[in-house]
Amino acid sequence: MNTLTVAVVGSGPAGLYTAEALIKQGAAIEPPCDIRVDVIDRLPTPYGLVRYGVAPDHKSIKSIADYLRGVLEHEGVRFVGAVHLGDEITRDDLLSCYDAVVYATGAMADKRLGIPGEDLPGSYAATDFVNWYCGHPDVDPDRFTLDAESVAVIGVGNVAVDVARILIRDPAELRETDVSQPVLEALMASKVREVHMIGRRGPAHAKFTTKELRELGELAGVDVVIGDGEHDLDAFDASGDSARLATSDRHVRGNYTVISDWASRAPAGAGRRLTLRFWLSPAEIQGWPKVENLVLERTRLDAGGRLVGTGQFETVGVQMVLRSVGYQSLPLPGVPFDESSHVVPNAEGRVLGPDGEHLPGEYVAGWLKRGPTGVIGTNKSDAAQTVRALLADLAGGPGAGEAQLPRPGLLRLPAGAGAPGATGTTGATGATGATGAGRDQPWSSEFASLLSQRGVKIVSYADWLKVEQAERELASTLGRGARVKLSSRADIYAACGLIEP
Repeated sequence: MNTLTVAVVGSGPAGLYTAEALIKQGAAIEPPCDIRVDVIDRLPTPYGLVRYGVAPDHKSIKSIADYLRGVLEHEGVRFVGAVHLGDEITRDDLLSCYDAVVYATGAMADKRLGIPGEDLPGSYAATDFVNWYCGHPDVDPDRFTLDAESVAVIGVGNVAVDVARILIRDPAELRETDVSQPVLEALMASKVREVHMIGRRGPAHAKFTTKELRELGELAGVDVVIGDGEHDLDAFDASGDSARLATSDRHVRGNYTVISDWASRAPAGAGRRLTLRFWLSPAEIQGWPKVENLVLERTRLDAGGRLVGTGQFETVGVQMVLRSVGYQSLPLPGVPFDESSHVVPNAEGRVLGPDGEHLPGEYVAGWLKRGPTGVIGTNKSDAAQTVRALLADLAGGPGAGEAQLPRPGLLRLPAGAGAPGATGTTGATGATGATGAGRDQPWSSEFASLLSQRGVKIVSYADWLKVEQAERELASTLGRGARVKLSSRADIYAACGLIEP
């Protein structure tokens, strides 16, 4: 049987859907291809955005981790945590140790506003705040002290909604979630009483989903208020685009129904307030020595559909600004990167060099491939496309114009006979079978040897299971829910029985 050993860089949804697609599609082609996948991550924990980007009160979305767990537990997949591309290893290292490499590191850098005062103390990227309340090991649990009474969240996408909801909801409701104890204590001590969520365009152009929007109106003890007249579809739109979208687009229609209902209500005098503002663009953040005001310019759409400033300004008193105006990927050392689109140049997942030609053995998936679009599940079909290209190149899989493999949802993970490692054979890169190196080592013996020579101690899947157990035990000790995240990298390594490097 043909054997391939593949490194997938990134253990978030894009990376793990790629690993899944490799196993499934490899078994489905003729002749079947024996695929062994090392999922490499710079963090000591898997799941990426699902663990460190989904708000703790969104348990239904976080349940995706249960699905991804099945991928990591397949006998053809191994987790290689705490290995950083660009630090412990290089691109050339990976290409010399594996038949193919798939880059799937996501997009976790915030775009900047580009306005005066953006770097004042009290002005933050929303991802910093998200990473904090999600317990990311790169972020000090003491990073945020919520002593601001009024906060502005710039943006009207789902991340902005999550940030606003975590800031304004009763923190006692988060006790049963997995939010770390230091973060929960900071939220319990929060002085935030008003959150302004601000969009440059109108409600018809907002990116949040109707489900996320409705949840804001269900928060106990919170008044939801719409800026005066800003829900009017025609008031700031001379092009008529807002009205057309509210009629033709079901998503927009659902959002507008919720927003119109809120606009018709009088505030009930609750202790906390969430104000949704539209048709306003941040012009300046003011204050000294830290944030005190946010200056906004009124915007509108002209008859040609262009967003323009009106020259009318207003000032909102806030003590914290969180900008959530979009994510972008960061370049990986040595890997081609388009600085204008912030993606790895590619054709259907094949990485392209400066001359536009495919670089042999290199592929890309997820947001690093297409930009930060779609939902978590979008990465599944995206990964399937990349894997089809990889198998066409390296394993005689279906090429362009040939019969394609079934869509991802119709394929099952193979097990037993024919599964990777079942026979204990040695592949092209010297990987040993399941009875050889063991699941605590990478499939590629060359890669394992390289890491050993450099003194790099990996965090394996077995180590990760110890972290999970420690988080369950911590929850029991604190009398909180099913699990509580460990609050620091040091705690994570201690749970593994390892010393933090």
